[in-house]
Amino acid sequence: MSLPAKVSRDGLLEKRSGGLLQLWKKKRCVLTEEGLRLQRCKGGPPDAPCAAWGSRAKELPFDGMVTVDCVEYKRGLVYFTVVMATGEEIDFRCPQDGTAWNAEIALALVRFKNLQAVQTGRKRLLSTAHLGSTGDEEKL
Repeated sequence: MSLPAKVSRDGLLEKRSGGLLQLWKKKRCVLTEEGLRLQRCKGGPPDAPCAAWGSRAKELPFDGMVTVDCVEYKRGLVYFTVVMATGEEIDFRCPQDGTAWNAEIALALVRFKNLQAVQTGRKRLLSTAHLGSTGDEEKL
């Protein structure tokens, strides 16, 4: 995700930390055509709006994602998991009101995978068409 990609959604999401306590941490999430970018929230109390955003961002590219899984609705929140190709599972939660992040991420992932499949099919079609022709076309 080195080139600027079109932003589909930008907002706040909570990610469960991988540490022993597995605390929920606020993240600024930017959903693009190519994946999800997470920036950490710096400063302020845990329940307050974010005072500032960290400069480093964690990238979750769609080519490394397998699925968006395990959707659960509890106490006004949507809990879901992003499963990566490496087997890593990243847990998120967001408010249930409005369009849920899990749906936005899942739809963007499907769009990305479909585009990849179309491009692979075109390459395969072009390579077989090129290999099939000898240059000496026979006239019927």
